[in-house]
Amino acid sequence: MSEHAALPYLSETILFLVLAGILIPLLEKRAINPVLGFLAVGAVVGPYGLGALAEDWPALRHVSFTRSDHVATFAELGVVFLMFMIGLELSVERLWSMRGRVFGGGGAQVGLSAAIIGAMAYGWGNPLEASLVLGLVLAFSSTAVVMQLLVQRRDLGTPLGQAGFALLLFQDLAVVPLLVLVGILGQSDAQGSFVSLLAVAVVKGAITVAVIYLLGRRLVRPLFHHLASARAPDTFMALTLLASLGVAALTWAAGLSMAMGAMLAGLIIAETEFRHEVEVTIEPFKGLLMGLFFMSVGMGIDLRALIAFPWQVPLSVLGLMALKGAVLFPLLRAMGLSWGRSTEGAILLSQGGEFAFIVVGVAMHTSLLAEDVGHFMLLVVSLSMLATPLASRIGRHIGDRVDARLGRRSAAPAAPMQALHDHVIIAGCGRIGEMVGQVLEHRGLPHVAIDHDARLVERLNKRGVRAYYGDASRAELLRRLHLEQARAVVLTLADADAATRTVEGIRALAPRVAIVARARDEQHAVVLRRAGADAVIPETLEAGLQLAGAALERCDVSDDDIHHQLQQEREQRIASMLLGR
Repeated sequence: MSEHAALPYLSETILFLVLAGILIPLLEKRAINPVLGFLAVGAVVGPYGLGALAEDWPALRHVSFTRSDHVATFAELGVVFLMFMIGLELSVERLWSMRGRVFGGGGAQVGLSAAIIGAMAYGWGNPLEASLVLGLVLAFSSTAVVMQLLVQRRDLGTPLGQAGFALLLFQDLAVVPLLVLVGILGQSDAQGSFVSLLAVAVVKGAITVAVIYLLGRRLVRPLFHHLASARAPDTFMALTLLASLGVAALTWAAGLSMAMGAMLAGLIIAETEFRHEVEVTIEPFKGLLMGLFFMSVGMGIDLRALIAFPWQVPLSVLGLMALKGAVLFPLLRAMGLSWGRSTEGAILLSQGGEFAFIVVGVAMHTSLLAEDVGHFMLLVVSLSMLATPLASRIGRHIGDRVDARLGRRSAAPAAPMQALHDHVIIAGCGRIGEMVGQVLEHRGLPHVAIDHDARLVERLNKRGVRAYYGDASRAELLRRLHLEQARAVVLTLADADAATRTVEGIRALAPRVAIVARARDEQHAVVLRRAGADAVIPETLEAGLQLAGAALERCDVSDDDIHHQLQQEREQRIASMLLGR
């Protein structure tokens, strides 16, 4: 008893880590979506699965969760980190550049879907408030499932991926005001009308968000800059967790949701040069906590309802997906997609979303939504998410056939979502890296720089150079700089081991990207060449050749002869080092 008091939820935590560390990787090897794997595992080991049998077979208590609320607190952290990552992907500048698709297309999709679904819910006898909540929450799609499918299929940069990202982005932004709305509707004893309560909540929320955002912009960058200069990974990780959870706690204390605070923290950091390093740092925590969230969602799936409603549940799943698909298809066509890709996108985005489990749970807790209705709709959402991978494959097949028949006619070309394309990545912003950047800038060539010196990155940003703080040897960070779309990588790192690791990582991720590397000496040049660098410039060799060239010039040797002599000497020395002579 004392052990459980000291470490609450110990058995549940150990069981979750066993499932996350052993079972889920096995599912991934079989190309099963991890989100769906966590949902399925949660349904099996949850209180409606093996947990329901634990009373008759006590041994099952060690391999099941008898109460889903044992993991609810940790699951909320998963939502916080999901919203934090969404905020990191945004930035105010990027959100404004996509405002047409996000607020126009996304707003139309949520509004039309919510109106139709809400009217149908009201027609089935639900109260007006409950119908409004159901209409809005069922209009959302699953960001986690859809984005993972797009990434796995390498479709995120396609017109379909861009349009889907814009629609999902609006839905993610709309979650916070929806939670505020549910909270107001659930205040049965509140004084004042609904309009006045909503107005007060909106003003209070706007003031809180504005204050936190403005103060955060002035405090977060200097704080990260000061602590990052120590180059301590543990300190940087602690600061990242503090920023995400700290701002979330501030919004919660102000009466808003933690999810909103987490997204706000992400937006603040997204405007700094530490954005990509934070993304890489937080990724493992986000994955584990999101897995815990989806497992808790799976625990709420009572598959016995399929027996009680053998035809109502499947028809409701198909009806939800068909209704949302009918709304999505013309919107995707208006966003410039072809007939086939619009069909595929309508099917891909037609499921319910993970935030339904949060919103419906709050609505049931405040008696805004009847328990039986809430559980039924959560089962419908869960099954629609489980059906998405198969439905997306069917949608792609149908879309390909439609485009093949119609000649892939599109209404208009889609604007590129990715800001970095055909660029040069400069790894190392010291004197040499800065010089390379200036030459590229004079030629008007796009480039992005990365360095582990926060002061140097800050100085470059003040000059208008796109520079980010981070470790260039980390493959995840290079992916976020769109390595595969880069023309070349210029490596100017002074640390020989870090340069070698970076070359190996780049070559593994992008075999065709050109790598031009600075080497300390001829021996280091050989190591970099063998690691995969296309061109290597040894400092000592080049300095010696330049000195020799200057001496030859004073001896009245022609420029052509000097150039030929130096090039021949350069090739011979590098070749001899490669041969081990």
